[in-house]
Amino acid sequence: MLRQRMILLSRKCLHGSNYSLINLCYGKFSDRHVGVSLYSAQAFNIENDNAVVSKMTLAKDLAFLVEETSNFEEEKPKTRMELKRIFELRIKKRVKEQYRDGKFHCLLSEVIANPKTLRDAYDSIRVNSNVVLASEGDKLPFDSMANELSRGEFDVSGNTYCVSTRGRVRESLVFPNIKLMVIKEAIRIVLEVVYRPHFSKISHGGRSGRGHWSALRYVCKEIHDPDWWFTPILNKKLDDRILDGLLLYMESKIEDPDFYAIIRNMFDAHVLNLEFGGFPKGHGLPQEGVLSPILMNIYLNQFDHEIYRMSMKYEALDGRAHTEKEAPFSKLRSWFRGQINGSSTATEKNGVKIHCCRVMDEILVAISGPKEVAISLRNDIQDYLNKSLLLETADRTDVLSCISPHGIRFLGILVKRTQKESAAVRAVHKLKKKVGMFLSQKQDAWDEGTGQIGKKWLAHGLKKVKESEIKHLADKNSLLSQISRFRKPGMKTDHWYKDLLKIWMQDIDVRDAASEEYMLSKHISEPALPSELRDSFYEFQKRAEEYIASETASTLALLPNSDSLQESIFSTKISAPVNDIMKRLHRYGLTNLEGYPRTCHMLILQDANQIIDWFSGIASTWIRWYNECDNFNEVKAIISNQLRMSCIRTLAAKYRTHESKIEEKFETELSKISSIEEIEFEIINESLNSEFPDLDDALFYGISYSGISLLSLARVVSHSRPCSCFVIGCETPAPCVYALNVMERQKFPVWKTGFPSCIHPSLHRRRIGLCKKHLQDLVLGHISLQAIDFGVWR
Repeated sequence: MLRQRMILLSRKCLHGSNYSLINLCYGKFSDRHVGVSLYSAQAFNIENDNAVVSKMTLAKDLAFLVEETSNFEEEKPKTRMELKRIFELRIKKRVKEQYRDGKFHCLLSEVIANPKTLRDAYDSIRVNSNVVLASEGDKLPFDSMANELSRGEFDVSGNTYCVSTRGRVRESLVFPNIKLMVIKEAIRIVLEVVYRPHFSKISHGGRSGRGHWSALRYVCKEIHDPDWWFTPILNKKLDDRILDGLLLYMESKIEDPDFYAIIRNMFDAHVLNLEFGGFPKGHGLPQEGVLSPILMNIYLNQFDHEIYRMSMKYEALDGRAHTEKEAPFSKLRSWFRGQINGSSTATEKNGVKIHCCRVMDEILVAISGPKEVAISLRNDIQDYLNKSLLLETADRTDVLSCISPHGIRFLGILVKRTQKESAAVRAVHKLKKKVGMFLSQKQDAWDEGTGQIGKKWLAHGLKKVKESEIKHLADKNSLLSQISRFRKPGMKTDHWYKDLLKIWMQDIDVRDAASEEYMLSKHISEPALPSELRDSFYEFQKRAEEYIASETASTLALLPNSDSLQESIFSTKISAPVNDIMKRLHRYGLTNLEGYPRTCHMLILQDANQIIDWFSGIASTWIRWYNECDNFNEVKAIISNQLRMSCIRTLAAKYRTHESKIEEKFETELSKISSIEEIEFEIINESLNSEFPDLDDALFYGISYSGISLLSLARVVSHSRPCSCFVIGCETPAPCVYALNVMERQKFPVWKTGFPSCIHPSLHRRRIGLCKKHLQDLVLGHISLQAIDFGVWR
């Protein structure tokens, strides 16, 4: 008996050490989990005293704790990305079940016309709207919708509403209601599942892990030594011919007449918005539509494959290509190997190399080779776009040199090729900086020394004036004694001395003097110094300035072995359009004509937190959009200076108080605007927590970089006419109604600056009701305008 008690005690000690070991490895568990574990272990010991001694092991305890830990982690709420992935995987499984004989069949009747698919699509929309899925939301009849779709009786035009402009020239925009919106979302997910594996690697935008920054990284790092580049500008709205070509191309993967019929019905009802080059994509604007990104990528996928054919024509099948008999290698075989391996060095050193990058309907083509090849390629691309894809292009697409200092516009970013400095050039610039710093230090020391001499001269003059007032020290023959008779009776000594200095300053004409020290140095100290000392100092300054101002090439010529310098090496740099950003600030009323921050009067009626959130949304959008630009420091300066000060002055006008008191009162809130590091940390966390390095454009299209539309408070919702939030799936009461102020309506091509560049004019001054949560989500870029149901008040 004593032996069994000793063994049981040792087992309990070992059991406690196991918990200590787990605590060291995984951190401290909560008291609730530890208590449950100990309680279960004690009950087990009481009921099975002898069995515990023989069967309880360290492995079982560890397994028990791991199981509890996994159950605890399952209770962690899922992110929006994880929820979207779950809905997509459910629909993906249903889509793959319809694949046979190399095509997908009956997608409408078997997949889309499925209540479960429609429910998943509706939940996906609610995730885009940042609505809690546990809430009830709209009570949609998914079963009846599925029956109507399967029988082909769903009325597309009857589930739309139109928003028009006011005035003589009426422009209309057709929106789907919530039922049709769910069906469009289901079609979008189905098309993503079908076509995602078939998209080209040069295609970016509206795709998983391929956003605008993946395209710019490709341009900067993968395009090596281009000589010429150009951007074909498309301009075409969806018409019957393009729609026929799109559906004909889709028939190679999908065989389903009913599926194509509902897409045609959407086009006939004008609820399918697809415009090539009409406005910059990616802002999440209402006129973009849900199906626009995937349909545009499907249609332009033909262009992506045609580019590969053109690349083979110009790179591997040109007149300079060698055959296997003429050379020990085949250029065509080398070209195929380079395409498979992803290498850009498969062609000859002086051969032609073609690169292409496409983000939605924006295309950049770069060529390494002679200009004649670039012009010929441009003509071939334009012919294919015009004749095969039936798209209109700009009358003149210039082929620009890559070494031009003006660069080229692409995705709202200025792309330029800059020359890398060699070691000798960097050494010269470093030496120039050292000489300039040494020159500045000597000038400061000279000015300080001569200034001190001048101040001593002033003290000496005051001393002489005071001595002249003492009879036994006064010199009757001195100049000071001779002019003292002009001194007014009763004038004090200091006042008299100031009058003398004023007369002297008028005599030497020092109206343009920068400071008192400068005047004393140039007109008192330096003339009194020995001429040799003064001339030697200024000669040194002159020679040093000539060296700093000299050209680098002339300086390199003086260096030994300057003829053996390496060839020029260029690199691709991307820059944010700072001047255009400042123009946007002026158009939105945040700066004046001189570029200084001013009060935004259209925001004064809103609450202080809403005003700060609006400015924070602009800062967050700019940081996300330009965080990898080479001139990002300039964007930081604009955020820190212009935006923050404009916000302070708006709050000061709202509360009618001084700006310094506003800074003290809202110090914590204002830090969200100028805290660049905090926003960058949030971006890094989003990248680490998501499956892809960039936020998934296929799942959250237009949300990550949604343009900020100026919102002004229209009126307070009264009790006689209450309304709910206009965001889809949100049933929260809206305390206020807001008006959308469209500040600019420019057409493509324009810069993307975080502001909406082309909101449809029918939405100008359109009133929408928003709850406090979704108002904050809208201005901070957590949702886009596509989440707003504009048909609530028609």
